[in-house]
Amino acid sequence: MSYPELALHVAGEWLTRASGGERAVVNPADASLLAMLPLAGTAELQAAAESAQRGFGAWRARSALERCTILRAATDLMRERADAIARILTLEQGKPLAEALREVTLSADIIDFQAEEARRLYGRTVPPRVPGILSQTVLRQPVGPAAAFTAWNFPFNLPARKIGSALAAGCSVVVKPAEETPGSCIALVRCLLDAGVPPDALNLVCGEPAQVSSFLIGHPAIRHVSFTGSAAVGKQLGELCARGVKRFTPELGGHAPVIVCEDADFDFSLKNSVVAKYRNAGQICASPIRFYVHRRHYAAWSKSFAEAASALRLGPGLDAQTQMGPLSHVRRIDAMEQLVADALDQGARLLCGGHRLARPGYFFEATVFADVPRGCSLARTEPFGPIATVEPFDTLDEAIARANDSLYGLGAYAFTRDLNTAHRLGEELEAGMVGINHFGISQPEMPFGGWKESGHGHEMGAEGLLHYTEIKTITVGRAG
Repeated sequence: MSYPELALHVAGEWLTRASGGERAVVNPADASLLAMLPLAGTAELQAAAESAQRGFGAWRARSALERCTILRAATDLMRERADAIARILTLEQGKPLAEALREVTLSADIIDFQAEEARRLYGRTVPPRVPGILSQTVLRQPVGPAAAFTAWNFPFNLPARKIGSALAAGCSVVVKPAEETPGSCIALVRCLLDAGVPPDALNLVCGEPAQVSSFLIGHPAIRHVSFTGSAAVGKQLGELCARGVKRFTPELGGHAPVIVCEDADFDFSLKNSVVAKYRNAGQICASPIRFYVHRRHYAAWSKSFAEAASALRLGPGLDAQTQMGPLSHVRRIDAMEQLVADALDQGARLLCGGHRLARPGYFFEATVFADVPRGCSLARTEPFGPIATVEPFDTLDEAIARANDSLYGLGAYAFTRDLNTAHRLGEELEAGMVGINHFGISQPEMPFGGWKESGHGHEMGAEGLLHYTEIKTITVGRAG
C-alpha cells in the first residue's frame, strides 16, 4: 500500500481541501514528498467543535456495553489492517517497520483494555446518616467533548490512548495529530468510523498548531484537553485551560536515569540498555538518557555500550536490516548538533557518534558522551534523539541523588540482582514509572504518567479512563 491521500474529518465529511491551506508531509528517510496535508482554518475548527458537541449527546447515550462492542470491532479492523498501517507509519515517521507494527498492535490492545474497563466504571453507594434519605450514590459520567493534541514520535499510539479512553468513557473527541505524521492517525480514525463510531463523535483536524490549540481550548464545547508534547508547550496550553477552568491532562518530557548497580548482570544490563536507548532513534519521552554505572564496571561498561551503539545499522525503516531509522524531521538534526557542540565546548568526552550522516534523509549517529558537566545543556535538557550520557558512581545514595536531580520525573530505570536494592530504588526514585531490570514500563493495563515537570494525570490503565469523567453525587429522600 502506498502512502494515502490525506484528509481532515470534520462533521462527518472527509475534506481533502480546507481553508487553512496545505503543507507538505515528507519521508524522513530521504526527504521526499509523501503527500500534501490540508490545514483547517477557523471555519473547519468551528465545524469540528460543533460536531463534537452533537456527537457527545449521541455517543454518551450509548450503553457502556454498546460502546465497548463498537470499540472492539474497531480494534479488530486495526489488527486486520496492521501491515498497511505500519507501512504508512514508517513512511511518515521513520522508525523500523517492526517497531511500527508493534505500535499498531499494542495500540489495539490499549483501546481493548479501555473499552472493557468502561464497563466497570463503578460508582458507589453511601449509607445515609440522617432519617428520610433513601439513597446516596456517587456516579462517574463523561466529562464532555475532548480535544486531543498528539506528538509525532508515536503517531498511532498516542492518538489511540486518548481517543480510546475518551470514547470508552462516553466522550466525543476532536483529535489533532502532528502535522508531520497525519497519515497514521487518519488510518486510526477510519478504523473507528468503519466500526460504527458516529461521525460526529470523532473529528480530526490539522493546522497551524497555536491557532488550532487556542481555538479548540477556548471553544465552550470543549470540556477536557489532553496533550502529549514538550514541557514548554504544555505549560502554555495549561494556562489556556485554566482560563476556562477546563480539565487538562499533559504528558510532557522526560530525562530518564538508569542506575546500573554493582551487582547487576553486566551483559544483560548492557544489551537491554542499548536496545531501549536507540529504539525509535531515542525519540521517546521515557527514553533512557542518563546512565549511572557503578565505578567497578564503569570503564568496561561504557566502552562496550559505545561499541554496541556504533555497531547499530542505520537506514530506512522499510529496510528489514535497519536497527535505527532516521530522526523524524530536520529540526531534530539541528537540535542534536547543538547539544553535541555545547557538550564538547563544556568539556564532555565523546565516546562515539556525534554527527549527521552524509546521506539523504535525517540520519544522526548513535551518540554516547562521558564526563558531561552538570552545567551543559545535555545534562538538564531532554535530547529526544539518539544521545546518551554515561557517568560512574560509588554509592547507591549518590546514584539515587543524581538520578533525582532533574526537573523531570517520567521514567526511571535500574539494574540489580538484590531484592532489597530493587525495592529501595522503586521507593526512592522520583518518577511516575520505575522499571527494575527492564524498560517495559508502558503497558495497556498500567497507568502512564510523570511527576514534576513531566506532567500530571495518567493515560492507560484504569486511571486513564477517569480523566474523561466527572463525579456526581445524587441523594434521594422520601417524597413525603
